[in-house]
Amino acid sequence: MQDLDKKLLKLNRQIQEDERISSNPIVKIVYGDPVTFLSQLPKDSHIHHSKMWSCRRRISVENLGHVVQQKNAKDTVPLLWKFLQKETELRLVKFLPEILALQRDLVRRFQNTADVKHCSIRDFLNEPLSDVMRDLLQRRVNVFLSVWNKLRSSLDTNGEIKLPKGYCDAELTLDSKLEVLLPRRRGLGLCSTALASYLISLHNDFIHAVNKHIKEDDRYLISPSEVADLHLISYEVERDLIPLILSNCQYSMEKGGQTLQDFDLERIQQQVISKFLQGKPLITLTGIPTLVYRHDRNYEQLFNDVRNKLDQSALPSSVMNMISGELQSYSDVCDALSITEITLGFLAMAGENAEMLLTDYIEEVLQMGDQTNPHVLQALRRCHLKHNIALWQLLCTRKSEQLLRLKRDPFVDVSTVYKAELSPDIAKLLNAFLVQSRLETFLQELHEMIVLKLRPVRAVDEFRPTWSLKESLIPYLDAKYSDLATELEEMFPDEILLSHATATWKAAAVFKR
Repeated sequence: MQDLDKKLLKLNRQIQEDERISSNPIVKIVYGDPVTFLSQLPKDSHIHHSKMWSCRRRISVENLGHVVQQKNAKDTVPLLWKFLQKETELRLVKFLPEILALQRDLVRRFQNTADVKHCSIRDFLNEPLSDVMRDLLQRRVNVFLSVWNKLRSSLDTNGEIKLPKGYCDAELTLDSKLEVLLPRRRGLGLCSTALASYLISLHNDFIHAVNKHIKEDDRYLISPSEVADLHLISYEVERDLIPLILSNCQYSMEKGGQTLQDFDLERIQQQVISKFLQGKPLITLTGIPTLVYRHDRNYEQLFNDVRNKLDQSALPSSVMNMISGELQSYSDVCDALSITEITLGFLAMAGENAEMLLTDYIEEVLQMGDQTNPHVLQALRRCHLKHNIALWQLLCTRKSEQLLRLKRDPFVDVSTVYKAELSPDIAKLLNAFLVQSRLETFLQELHEMIVLKLRPVRAVDEFRPTWSLKESLIPYLDAKYSDLATELEEMFPDEILLSHATATWKAAAVFKR
């Protein structure tokens, strides 16, 4: 590959001067002067001349990469070679501030909401917004979609965050789900988090390589919240990079009028480092905007904090039946669950008298009476603060039952490894247990275990789908001092596995009807 251009020119001259083929019309057209054998062409014309129609190789990033290969200069200019290999991706790093700003906007808008918003990106942008905000969001969304579509293959194979199979198969458009923009640690939200992470890692890789090359320490660090344009590798190919390459290219004339390009590769490397790479900070991966829906909270820690502040006890059956009777619609259950979760958050931090009525706490302490559905307040009138965790357990279960009635999956965020169907034989064994069991208690306890233990992303590392559901649920109940554990020990079928967890709960919920 070394000096390939010179060798090709030499070979072309040999072909042109070879008497055996020099009379060939094609050789004359390619290598000769057309006037010498096409007499009808006008003499002394600048247009009808072979030099006029010869093609000079266009200088480009790709062309420079070929030159480095031809000269075997990968080890001589290693940073330039690394830069040229990744240049098509590196030019996208400059869009990181816009992507992070979009993520922060979306986190502010949706943080701590109760449910995932299901709509397309286009539908979201068509919601009532000020003209300024809509234009800003539209621009940032277009940047996100463009960068994602250019990097999706690399994200699929080289990204630090492993995306589920199929997430990178198709290009994103305005008709894609809004969830792909919402930076989360699970589901489609991983797309947004993975994109920001990839751009940061790409930037850091080059800054670290430059610091090592010029023998500087990696001490200049900033967080994603501090990132601005001046901190990033940023350039325009046609405006900045091509002129830099041209300024270090010399032409030499060969016999026959051919021109050769010669690049000063070491000088190009030095200028790329000084103009685009040197003096930039490393960016930490901690601090990427992350959206946490209310159901993504660490409820186990929240409940421990509440119990440390005030005693908790079970809901009396009469209160449970009254609440279930009054909150018949899905929206009412969601409203009640929302205010219960808000209350839990405040109690975990500040505590309160356990005997205080929940409605008094909502209206007098939180000052949220006017913002709360009056029908919900009426339904919760007999609950005390000591019932808050039990109330959350009841309302969570009722919400999932309502979703099941609406033909929706209550466990959309639970891994499919826990969603195996029950065989007819196992279903019969389960029905035999349900006939004799305390059905309501079983429904609530199994539901809580699924939500708290099986929904986390890494649940499968701690709870293997092949384990017995009974042997997994009993220790969980023992830790809560629940007497349901004894009932399960004696009657629950051993054949039902953790992989059947969601199907078991759904079967029990249907049986209850």
